[in-house]
Amino acid sequence: MDKTVPRKKREAAERIILSARASFADASRGRERPEEPCELRTCYQRDTDRIVHSKAFRRLKHKTQVFLSPEGDHYRTRMTHTLEVARIARTIARALELNEDLTEAIALGHDLGHTPFGHAGERALRAIYGSFEHNRQSLRVVDRLEKDGRGLNLTWEVRDGILTHTGDVMPQTPEGQIVRLSDRIAYVNHDTDDAVRAGIISERDIPEGIRETLGNSYGERINTVISDVVHSSADEIGMSLQVAWAMDGFRKFLFSAVYDNPTAKSEESKVEGILSALFGYYTKNTDQLPEEYLRAAEDEGVGRAVCDYISGMTDQYAVHRYSEIFIPVGWQK
Repeated sequence: MDKTVPRKKREAAERIILSARASFADASRGRERPEEPCELRTCYQRDTDRIVHSKAFRRLKHKTQVFLSPEGDHYRTRMTHTLEVARIARTIARALELNEDLTEAIALGHDLGHTPFGHAGERALRAIYGSFEHNRQSLRVVDRLEKDGRGLNLTWEVRDGILTHTGDVMPQTPEGQIVRLSDRIAYVNHDTDDAVRAGIISERDIPEGIRETLGNSYGERINTVISDVVHSSADEIGMSLQVAWAMDGFRKFLFSAVYDNPTAKSEESKVEGILSALFGYYTKNTDQLPEEYLRAAEDEGVGRAVCDYISGMTDQYAVHRYSEIFIPVGWQK
């Protein structure tokens, strides 16, 4: 019977199966706090498990993707967005013989710091607190907020991918670059799908040039872009010029037709009022913060702790706390 430690067998297999440009688990730059390796899992598999078992990950199922309080069960949430990103990213990583485990860990962790109420909540917290970016908050969640302030102690490569999945700084691993692309591939396509389901737009509203390049259905477009990334990434991770142009146009169309659509976003004006009221209340009543946030208030200031607490709320919990604090009991339904 082969008694080789399973982790070592997997690490050896990576050296045979994966491309030379892949991020090998046995060459990871490690963790901020050194740990004994797991016998069964590589470091990236271990990171995936830590993310999936985190409180922040569980809360994603009750956080808005685009549509606030949608009617029906088929609209995306932040959780389903995360899972779609992970599947797209793993498909690309496997085809390019890159590290699927690292890719999956980054994808599953990339939005852990997202606010309630989607990007409307992010904009509201930025206006209230003065500085808020969900990618930086995602890194803060895994570094500082999870495990009662101890964080998840993830590998450098996963942390880099989480931080740089959006913004001006590019990921330093090809797996992180795949997640960055996959995030856009996912949301542009599934937000369009949800908008069609909601009756905000129809498939015919998508500009003809985009449909000719990417396809005439959700499935066709996803397949076209994934295939293009695989065939265009022999040297650097990216898309062909034609598909990149179509995706850029698709994203601009989505902003004008959906993200900035007054019908689709009619409830967003209420988001800043809810979060601003909660922020003011907890800033003045710090004793009402959970214990782990009280420690953050002592170390980094009350504003930082309140921002952490509110950004971690689900949509329902934020509305519940607002109602509980500000609406007279006799008026609550």
